[in-house]
Amino acid sequence: MSQIDSPAVPLWRHPAFCRFLYVRVAASLALQIQVVAVGWQMYALTGSPFHLGLIGLVQFIPAICLFPFTGHVADRFDRRRITFLGETVEALAVGLLAMASFTGQLRPNLLLAMAFVVGAGRAFEQPSVQSILPNIVAPDVLPHAVAASTSGSQTAVVAGPALGGILVALSPTLVFVVCALIWLSAGLVMLTMAMQKPAALRMPLDLKTLFSGVSFIARHRVVLGAVLLDLLAVLFGNATALLPIFARDIYVTGPLGFGALRAAPAVGSIAIALTLARWPIADRVGRVMFATVTMFGIGTILLGLAPSFVLALGAMIVIGASDTVSVVIRQTMVQLRTPDEMRGRVYAVNSMVTITSNQLGDFRAGAAAALFGTIPSVLIGGLSIIAVVAISRRVFAELYRADRYAGARP
Repeated sequence: MSQIDSPAVPLWRHPAFCRFLYVRVAASLALQIQVVAVGWQMYALTGSPFHLGLIGLVQFIPAICLFPFTGHVADRFDRRRITFLGETVEALAVGLLAMASFTGQLRPNLLLAMAFVVGAGRAFEQPSVQSILPNIVAPDVLPHAVAASTSGSQTAVVAGPALGGILVALSPTLVFVVCALIWLSAGLVMLTMAMQKPAALRMPLDLKTLFSGVSFIARHRVVLGAVLLDLLAVLFGNATALLPIFARDIYVTGPLGFGALRAAPAVGSIAIALTLARWPIADRVGRVMFATVTMFGIGTILLGLAPSFVLALGAMIVIGASDTVSVVIRQTMVQLRTPDEMRGRVYAVNSMVTITSNQLGDFRAGAAAALFGTIPSVLIGGLSIIAVVAISRRVFAELYRADRYAGARP
């Protein structure tokens, strides 16, 4: 399968990219349905914001523990097969939740255990699926492809929570069955995707190899700054774990309102991603990234201050739009500045950071809400994001001054 040679060739005419896009969309859709189903069931069973935070914590543990091995696996073996295996594990986990729900045996501990299994599957899936895109498209098309795939996955982020809310309202069992089938279909399609892939190097399995992704990023200040800025902003400011409380207790909108709040960020994200797919950011990428992370913090503060459900939806749209720009910039930088033989290990670190910031950020939000209340927790998070931007502007001046995606590799 030849690569796309020019941005003039439409991405949708490239069969391998279309398969890749389906995998991204389907996996994102299944993940969002699972998040809605598990979060809603956990809060219904416990009524505890702390337990909502625990869901994020148990998904964080496999991400942080397994990332050296997942990156090595992505660089050593067929990335399509690793993606298939990871998504099959995720499908089996939610399939077990469907059985427990059907038999009336669904319990908080089982929800946490299966969240852990899903986190382990994603720890292997994400480095493989995210590092495979440069094996499909040419470097000059990569920013377009990243933006297009981000747009597709964010479309699933819109549809997933809404569909999850509807399915939860219809049947707690059905929602897990649908989730399992979507994950399994994504894995099967991944196996059929043709790609250009150099022969895998049989690298020795030692500490230097396992942690070479970390050392690569540590030597590259621009990439290091982009990764840490995303990590810290989401870690200290993420409020999505608290959305069941907003929907059930503050705005009293039920599971459908929860699904709408979860979907709202993707409305802004899709609009921005489609714009970037057509007109990608070409220069001053560092300044743009800092500006959009600042907007992420402002959107979080607006969520905490929103007096109505409609305004809360608007705040979540701002959060999604701003976050997407920074994600596209970070992913494109990592893709273009990393050689293929290192990409799996580098993306394992990148995926670990993404999962860590989201899942550990969920735990922080739940714990803070249990201590200070829901609204103060959200406001503290928004102010923390702005503080992170101000500090990172000085610590990672190289990132702020970065004008282009590509740069010299260390």
